[in-house]
Amino acid sequence: MTLSQPTPTTAPDSPPTGSVRQDLARTTLAVMCLLLLIGTTLWVLRSFLAAGVWAAMLVVSTWPLLKSLEARLGNRRAPAVALMTLGLLLLLILPLWAAIDTIARHTDEMAALAKTVADAGLPPPPDWVRGVPVVGPKVAAAWAHTAQAGADGLGARLAPHASEAVMWMLGHVGSVGGLLVHFLLVVILSAILYADGEMAARAVRRFGRRLAAERGENSVILAGQAIRAVALGVGVTAVVQTALGGLGLAVAGVPLAGFLSAVMLMLCIAQLGPALVLFPAVAWMYWTGESAWGTVLLVWSVVVSALDNVLRPVLIKRGADLPLLLIFAGVIGGMLGFGLIGIFVGPVVLAVTYTLLEAWVEDGLGTAD
Repeated sequence: MTLSQPTPTTAPDSPPTGSVRQDLARTTLAVMCLLLLIGTTLWVLRSFLAAGVWAAMLVVSTWPLLKSLEARLGNRRAPAVALMTLGLLLLLILPLWAAIDTIARHTDEMAALAKTVADAGLPPPPDWVRGVPVVGPKVAAAWAHTAQAGADGLGARLAPHASEAVMWMLGHVGSVGGLLVHFLLVVILSAILYADGEMAARAVRRFGRRLAAERGENSVILAGQAIRAVALGVGVTAVVQTALGGLGLAVAGVPLAGFLSAVMLMLCIAQLGPALVLFPAVAWMYWTGESAWGTVLLVWSVVVSALDNVLRPVLIKRGADLPLLLIFAGVIGGMLGFGLIGIFVGPVVLAVTYTLLEAWVEDGLGTAD
């Protein structure tokens, strides 16, 4: 009996080392070319990125309003887009222009008031200043020291800051003009998105599906819901607080109530609240001797300032079924990290991250667990 030699097992053919290196080099070069192409594209469009993000946020937030308006106009898109664009012009361009015009018209009055104060000097501080908690005694002491120095002392204190204030105003004239151009660009891009919104939405949803299948598309839809929730909560709350605060200023007889209302609207949108305008107005009422109206305005200011703690959570919860802590953290953190546009970007990022993380945990543990 002869024993047959065992047939040696041969490993499958492995690609040559040079082929592996060639594929690795080709992949690396392809990735580098893609990154270079993306970076160059962003560099070319850098002047339009901020306006494009603002336009996308505005269009996503107001899209249901556009569809409702289109249905009322006999399913005609062009008149609805024209009316929405006109509304954006009235909300963005005209308030800024009105604020600039108001400042320009009252420049002489402000200069005359400053000259009068500088010539006459400051009066002694009223008694209520010292009673302000924490900072009252220090403010009263500094005020009394300046008042004792007379007009010459006040002028000496203000002189070093006068030139800086003038230079600051001159430096911001160009930025105000740039802001007008930026808002106009936002309106133009919004009109384009209003006209072809379905195509843009379909492209974004297809991109999300290409990245992460059905979960990616759902994340895109969730991002849109988060944008609408923040716009509904932040925007409506800001408008309501501004309207009520402006009404209180006008009834109390505070001068420049319209201008102060415009400033209040910007502060409310930036999540700083109306208190930065209302409470100084209350102090001015007490300063001028209108104690009764000052007390009424003080009570009204407390109510208006606390309104966002009730109204905003209700409106945000109606827009998207997400944890309120998540939305608030996104609003505040986004604003601190990215500026005013971060009010919308922050909640969207946190909402998408939260949903993907929750889905990933459920896939591993099961919904019941």
